[in-house]
Amino acid sequence: MDVKGKKVSVIGARRSGLAAAELLAEAGATVFVSELGRISPVEADRLAARGIAWEAEGHSGRVCDADFCVVSPGIPRTAGVVRQVLREGIPLFSEIEAASWFCSARVAGITGTDGKTTTATLLHSIAEADGAAKGYRAFSAGNIGVPFSSLAAGMASGDLAVVELSSYQLEGCVSFRPDVAVITNITPDHLDRYDGDMGAYAAAKYRIYAAQGPSDTLVYNYDDPLLREHFHAGRGAFPFRIVPFGVGEEVIRSGASEAFFFGDGVISRWNRGTADQVIAGAEFLKGSFRGQHNIYNTLAAVAASDALGISRDALRTAIAEFRGVEHRQEFVRCLDGVDWINDSKATNINALLQALNAVPGRIVLIAGGRDKGNDYSVLDPVVGRKVAAVIAIGESREKIIRAFAGITPTVQAESLEAAVDLARKTAARGETVLFSPGCASFDMFENFEERGRLFKHYTGLLGS
Repeated sequence: MDVKGKKVSVIGARRSGLAAAELLAEAGATVFVSELGRISPVEADRLAARGIAWEAEGHSGRVCDADFCVVSPGIPRTAGVVRQVLREGIPLFSEIEAASWFCSARVAGITGTDGKTTTATLLHSIAEADGAAKGYRAFSAGNIGVPFSSLAAGMASGDLAVVELSSYQLEGCVSFRPDVAVITNITPDHLDRYDGDMGAYAAAKYRIYAAQGPSDTLVYNYDDPLLREHFHAGRGAFPFRIVPFGVGEEVIRSGASEAFFFGDGVISRWNRGTADQVIAGAEFLKGSFRGQHNIYNTLAAVAASDALGISRDALRTAIAEFRGVEHRQEFVRCLDGVDWINDSKATNINALLQALNAVPGRIVLIAGGRDKGNDYSVLDPVVGRKVAAVIAIGESREKIIRAFAGITPTVQAESLEAAVDLARKTAARGETVLFSPGCASFDMFENFEERGRLFKHYTGLLGS
């Protein structure tokens, strides 16, 4: 889109909103930023330096004096200001959509409920290794923490942008077209945003491929029931190349002409009846990067790398050196024979279930936070089999206690620090203390990163 001379309102002045405002202003648009909360002096100076007008602590009618609006991902469609924009027929786009108008590079988009950050980080590492040999740059942006808008205009046509995408960011995408799109899985999460409607949540995720064409590739997890039904049942109806991946050989019996699968300890590429070994699990399933969920993450990254034309040498080198991502089943330390694992990024039940299944042996589980309408009963079998005790924290602690009472010993803690202290006294040699909340962090912390770093801090203070 040519934005020169256009009047644009950006709704939301956090990281992605500010980056979009700067990008659009640099491209010649007249930009107005509207923020419901406060704008800090630093942010105000940043806007003023680029001649961008703004308002704070409320949205005025000036928002609708625009040719189009860009909305930050944290602002839902139900917000009053968004409803007003839509009522007046003003086009509304996401920050990702706006950034894509200025991006000349190839794009790999990664979405899904769980695993997207690890998959995106791993794919970026692989692309960096390949780019170092071939002379292109690899960028990491999106939900991973760096706004796509802050990098898009500086990329060249031969570069590669690996963009992690939440459902919120995809909601306002229209022409955004990744060369390679990856969907890791879709399980219940953020349903408060979608009125409890899994169909609406999945539809937001599917925006990742809405503009893809014959030259593009969609990579998806065949073992995810919802994705398998959506893509396999509709095979032939999509205009782009589809490459499924899975654990075991079911995916190669699906009728797909091309697929990636993990079997006999090896990731292989299946192509029209022939299996080609790519990498052995022994090369990457080690340290804090173990567990079946990381087999899926690696399968997704390998399939995307293949679609991008990345060399096998670069892929194997990067995967062999990869050590996982902070706050995602991150090994912290071993103290008196007890392993301590930081899985603060587990903000939903599926992520917590993955962590419980990934940890070998008996577990002392620290869980809780702001509940998202969680159904903890799905955890009963694994909790009964593996969890020696549950220490519940946060707003959901009483609900968690009720859920697991009678299955395993449970206790409440008033703070994360107190929970760590209780875990230290409870865990026996050979067991693992797993901090995997299964809930959002906003009842007690700024975000899951702060929560995870505090857990590691308290763990580090424990006496030997």
